[in-house]
Amino acid sequence: MDKISILGILVSIAAIIGGQVLEGGHIDSLVQPTAFLIVIGGTFGAIMLQSPFAVFKRGFALTRWVFFPPKGGDQRVVEQVTRWSGLARKEGLLALENEIAMLRDPFVKKGLQLLVDGAEPLRLREVLEVELDTYESHLKASAKIWEAAGGYAPTIGILGAVMGLIHVMENLSDPSKLGAGIAVAFVATIYGVGSANLIFLPMAKKLMACIANTVSVREMYIDGLVGIANGDNPRIIESRLQGYFS
Repeated sequence: MDKISILGILVSIAAIIGGQVLEGGHIDSLVQPTAFLIVIGGTFGAIMLQSPFAVFKRGFALTRWVFFPPKGGDQRVVEQVTRWSGLARKEGLLALENEIAMLRDPFVKKGLQLLVDGAEPLRLREVLEVELDTYESHLKASAKIWEAAGGYAPTIGILGAVMGLIHVMENLSDPSKLGAGIAVAFVATIYGVGSANLIFLPMAKKLMACIANTVSVREMYIDGLVGIANGDNPRIIESRLQGYFS
């Protein structure tokens, strides 16, 4: 679990509520179901309109990476690829066939299978990079729905504020209804700007960082597999992969 994400959300909420209390306001005044419905419902409707269903669904599935990011490249990847290189150098590429069944990542399994099948280094890199580019573009398109939500939310918050003021103008003759309309007007703006800058945009940035990390791991595998296909010395392959941690 990424504890800093949870801490960031808690700090943001505490700062806003704390500021409200220090100013002498009441926490209850920030709780407006009508404003919440307008801003959040309107924002989700907007991103549903702009996105194909598959992208929208994948974008929601990616939110787990905010709190449970995928494992990044580490020394285990270097050790694994270096071991494959040593095995292939001693016993030949066919000796790697037994390693395929132990892999979970379909991308790595495909790359190792191509290597065992004797794919040329240039062709191996070409096939894997095409798949990697497609994978990256799909993930980025999914993450960008949260970036879009960060753009829509403040505007819809203003829309909610205008709706609240309209309600106020319609009830000028009834002072008892003015407070509720004004509250919706201002709180809708808070919800719009707050959700965009405290939730949606930071989520989008965090997901983009996770995607870049995931892509970097796959690039390590591509470099390693191509190096094995070229017959490079295991020490050279290890040194090249260590460069990803520089």
